[in-house]
Amino acid sequence: MTDTLDRTHQEDRMSFEEKRTWAYGVIAVLGYGVYLALVLPRLASPIEATDYAEPLLWSVGGAIVAGILSGMVLAAGSPKTRTPKDERDREIHRFGEYVGHGFVVLGAVVALLLAILDVASFWIANAVYLAFVLSAILSSIARIVAYRRGFQEW
Repeated sequence: MTDTLDRTHQEDRMSFEEKRTWAYGVIAVLGYGVYLALVLPRLASPIEATDYAEPLLWSVGGAIVAGILSGMVLAAGSPKTRTPKDERDREIHRFGEYVGHGFVVLGAVVALLLAILDVASFWIANAVYLAFVLSAILSSIARIVAYRRGFQEW
């Protein structure tokens, strides 16, 4: 009985925003994993003939829907720990976005260079998608670390 109460108390210490951050990071990884599972077998054909757009759009759309649904499930499943965002939550979110933003910029630069070099659109689209995924993962990690180890404003 005590063990169950201790676990429940430990779970309640994770804020609603931290739970959403975990979901965001996991969904980013799973969504990209599904995309790779769908596209990698198709690479047996020439890159120019590889049908990547449909799996890319479905995985991005699926990740968006999964994010919305996970937020709804988390909100319904933890009404006691769901408190309005406070200043700390906003600062942690902003910090995570700043950390992850670098990959979006890097992806845009890589895509620009690939376009200038007249590389196949497959590589350009995949560079951008990978940059977004890496941004989401790095942003989530930065936020989780800030929630777990504390957040120091600069």
